[in-house]
Amino acid sequence: MFDRPEVGEKAILVNINFNNINHEEDTNELIQLVTSAGFDVAEIIQSKKNQPDARYFVGSGKAQELVTIKENTKSSTIVFNHELTPSQERNIEKLTGLRVYDRTALILYIFSQRAKSYEGKLQVELAHLDHLSSRLTKGWSHLERQKGGIGVRGGPGEKQIELDRRMLGIRIKQLKEKLKKLDKQRGMQRRARRRSNVLTVAIVGYTNAGKSTLFNSLTHETILAEDKLFATLDTTSRKLFIEPGHKIVISDTVGFIKDLPTTLVESFKSTLEEATDANLLLHVVDISNNNKSEQINEVEKILKEIKASNLPQILVLNQIDKIPLKAMFDRDEYGNITRIQLSAKTGDGIEFLKLAIVEYDQRQINQRNGQYA
Repeated sequence: MFDRPEVGEKAILVNINFNNINHEEDTNELIQLVTSAGFDVAEIIQSKKNQPDARYFVGSGKAQELVTIKENTKSSTIVFNHELTPSQERNIEKLTGLRVYDRTALILYIFSQRAKSYEGKLQVELAHLDHLSSRLTKGWSHLERQKGGIGVRGGPGEKQIELDRRMLGIRIKQLKEKLKKLDKQRGMQRRARRRSNVLTVAIVGYTNAGKSTLFNSLTHETILAEDKLFATLDTTSRKLFIEPGHKIVISDTVGFIKDLPTTLVESFKSTLEEATDANLLLHVVDISNNNKSEQINEVEKILKEIKASNLPQILVLNQIDKIPLKAMFDRDEYGNITRIQLSAKTGDGIEFLKLAIVEYDQRQINQRNGQYA
């Protein structure tokens, strides 16, 4: 689907401020996305505009500036921290001779690099094809040539673009059918857990908040945990052994991000259902991040979108080792632990999280046994 960048391949970044109060944080996140994708940052273009330019998004003056920067930096790629229309993308490619990624395409690109499991690869391909289907009118000459023959390649006079669209539709249908089968298998596993009264806990949160590090700390696993956005995509579930008498399964889920492409949310629904179907969510937040409040809101927005916003949730304020802060927890008026400060990296405060999970499970056991203490 995507070609990996060569070592040292340079990208020009574009982030326009349309009256965005968090513009600097958005630029920093764009830098993280681009470096996570494997590119070196050549230069960052920033300016203020009231609305996007219809032709080049950035305006003709800035577009010409991109040509100069390309020549000076020997860049091969330009990345926009915005959604581009197919015509804007085409016009910029034609003017600059650069490969163009908008925000959605960049995130899809990173997902294509990170997906390891069979299901993950299918989900990424489906999201990519959904995104591509809206861009089949880009106007390249090979898409406009008429096909004169009769046979597998289409009927008389059928344009290449029509064939491409039809082939795309067939592949999308195949992918959806395969994912549906995998979703059924996952559903059977979830129902089996419910029947055996297993407490299911899902770790959710903004990408790079430390979810996988927390998962490893709780389960003593060694799944990939890098300082990159979307370091892991595939959901991993393990039994969690804390205290005798408590059957617990914990899952590490894909990270969320601001303006997560709709195609990805849709394609990853079966994976995200690990969160939807959980008994308890651990919402992990990087407490050292200056933009943590907005990140919390973005996660809540996506949880609402996948119908998981009403599930019981513990707020896990991670990475206290960076501030530093002391490990602690808060209880609500009913005595339930709802907020914990800890460091998944050092293990400081992990015992509070284990206590919170066991207490929650004990309440569920008491309810099943008709006890409400």
